[in-house]
Amino acid sequence: MFVQNFFNALGLGALYGLIAVGYTMVYGILRLINFAHGDIFMLGAYFVFFATIQYKLPWALGVALAIGGATLCGLLVDRIAYRPLRGAPRISALISAIGVSFFLQNLGVVVFTGMPRAVIRPRELTNPLPIKDIIPLEFLQAGRIGEVRLIPLAIWVPVVSFLLVAVLLWIVYKTKPGLAMRAISRDIETTRLMGVSVDRVIALTFALGSALAAFAGIMWALRYPRVEPFMGVIPGFKAFIAAVFGGIGSIPGAMIGGLILGFVEIMSVAFFPHLSGYRDAFAFILLIFILLVKPTGLLGERMEEKI
Repeated sequence: MFVQNFFNALGLGALYGLIAVGYTMVYGILRLINFAHGDIFMLGAYFVFFATIQYKLPWALGVALAIGGATLCGLLVDRIAYRPLRGAPRISALISAIGVSFFLQNLGVVVFTGMPRAVIRPRELTNPLPIKDIIPLEFLQAGRIGEVRLIPLAIWVPVVSFLLVAVLLWIVYKTKPGLAMRAISRDIETTRLMGVSVDRVIALTFALGSALAAFAGIMWALRYPRVEPFMGVIPGFKAFIAAVFGGIGSIPGAMIGGLILGFVEIMSVAFFPHLSGYRDAFAFILLIFILLVKPTGLLGERMEEKI
């Protein structure tokens, strides 16, 4: 069953990494943990549910609308909750972030109801793949890998996730808006004096992070086919742990941290089934370990706090 668990861990880790990238981008620029990020993840899942199940739109159009709607919500969160507090003490922005998170969760209960809703998955993503076309026949005959059931979703999730992160890295390191993001992360006031529209660049950062979170929410809803208003809480916490583990502020570090967390969760349960009830605890043990051993994370840099 190693191959089966490998693909499960790869898919889960890729989703954690996508959510973690949003945390690390906002923190890299504003030194702010956007606790509402997990709730944008939840909204993306709900939007695709309503677009495809309630309104019977094609899946491709439903996904595009869901990502667009969640991105707009991310921009509204920045505009309403964070932008007015740019010059306030950092603790004020942190309290605002926690408040927005609780607001979105409870708004979801009021608007969507607290009842979990089933998500119908496209057959193209769930029909089992012919394993013999992927894994050499001699391995199957020798029984070296055990019983394997792969679906296209298990392969598409990590592949598309890595492509999205690659595109994001290109934007950050090869474009003028990306240059502005990196400048703001170093010195926001000097960047403002150089004529850069800081608020627009920050809004772009929130938009990119929210789009990735929405895509992760959609893939999560397909992988675990149900949606409910608090579905973003635990994945959001774990993605934050992944960002810290990889080095918060580092985009590659966030994805690496997500992958490591996914493999730790899946493989620990696979090899030690009696510990399956403690699966969520492994993430917090990993957080404690990295804070004790390397507080800046695997790829993080020690940076001076902005007063």
